[in-house]
Amino acid sequence: MTIGSLQQSLAHFAAERDWEQFHTPKNLSMALAGESGELLEIFQWLTPEESTAVMDDPTRAVRVREEMADVFAYLLRMADVLELDLEQALADKIEINRGKYPAHLARGRADKYTQLRG
Repeated sequence: MTIGSLQQSLAHFAAERDWEQFHTPKNLSMALAGESGELLEIFQWLTPEESTAVMDDPTRAVRVREEMADVFAYLLRMADVLELDLEQALADKIEINRGKYPAHLARGRADKYTQLRG
């Protein structure tokens, strides 16, 4: 499946239920934030090691999969409603980040870009 075909499926799903009226950028961004929060909740109190192994627990794995799908669905739907080419937006952002975080300065570092310049 492509991004476009997934967006078409989501648009059709919403149209069948007459939900387009609710799929405003404001509502979709709020739903996206809510679903992101539900994903965050799964990892909230896990140690770094537990978070890395989260997919080894079948119950947690199902929750992670479902919440990530919800986040992805709302992101795709919002991009569709805004007529934003998400693939191009990501490609552009990767190029911006290449300039902001040169590999020779950022390799193996987690500190912020502003700290790299010092």
